[in-house]
Amino acid sequence: MTDTARHPAIETRGLTKFYSKTRGIEDVDLAVEPGEIFGFIGPNGAGKSTTIRTLLSLLRPTRGEGRIFGLDIVRDSKAIKRRVGYLPAEVNYYDRLRVGELLAYSARFYGVEDGGRTRELAERFNVDLERDFSDLSLGNKKKVAVLAALLHSPELLILDEPTGGLDPLVQARLTETLREENARGTTVFYSSHVLSEVQKICGRVAILKGGRVVGVEEISSLRRKQLKRVRLSLAKPPEPGAFDIDGVHDLEVKDRDCRFLFDGRPGDLLALLAGMPVTDVTLEEPDLEEIFLHFYREGGEG
Repeated sequence: MTDTARHPAIETRGLTKFYSKTRGIEDVDLAVEPGEIFGFIGPNGAGKSTTIRTLLSLLRPTRGEGRIFGLDIVRDSKAIKRRVGYLPAEVNYYDRLRVGELLAYSARFYGVEDGGRTRELAERFNVDLERDFSDLSLGNKKKVAVLAALLHSPELLILDEPTGGLDPLVQARLTETLREENARGTTVFYSSHVLSEVQKICGRVAILKGGRVVGVEEISSLRRKQLKRVRLSLAKPPEPGAFDIDGVHDLEVKDRDCRFLFDGRPGDLLALLAGMPVTDVTLEEPDLEEIFLHFYREGGEG
């Protein structure tokens, strides 16, 4: 049995990074199993990139510990980098190189000499290996970064806002490629604020709020939580305070139309509706974005 199978792909305990007195992340605990596609979600500024850069030893942790395949992220950073493919949110490479030269240079860091993998990926993502990197658009530079992350067939892919700058067709191709790599055993750590992406591809997700993890959930479980979206049409506008019961969140009232999220007891909701002049009611599963925003506002306790 290899160490890849014995150890979590990513494991952190109390991982903390402060910039002087400003908190980047604090007490982040994660456990990502080998073979997962694991989502890491939160709005911009929540600490996602800080977590990733700390995991890759691009930033030194203030305290706490982290391991990748059982290797210490600080002490064993060189060995870790050979096993990881990293796609940063912002792409910066040597502008004076052609794309093919840049990727060959990158491949040599991993001991990859055969250019067949690079040519295969370049064809899949429609990347011109003869172009100067400096001449590329933002989207094409991002595609080159995708190739650089994939070309050595890493055991772990760490993706930071991977679809930024990519058109929808390329986004779909990336999702397809990630599923294929995962089917071959690659673990994927997918960090994004675009929740529809995470919902499509990830099995579990950690929610980051203000530098802290406020929840780790199965995507299916997160969607099945008690949280419901309720839409009402009333015969007349509701009385002030009519919705003041436990479990009502994000109430919006426009004349006789009302909508809110509800995570209380079903009996309380039924009693509420029974006492109102309801002409139409719809109960729906909220999408992941609404669930996330609920977690973000309520600290994950709703």
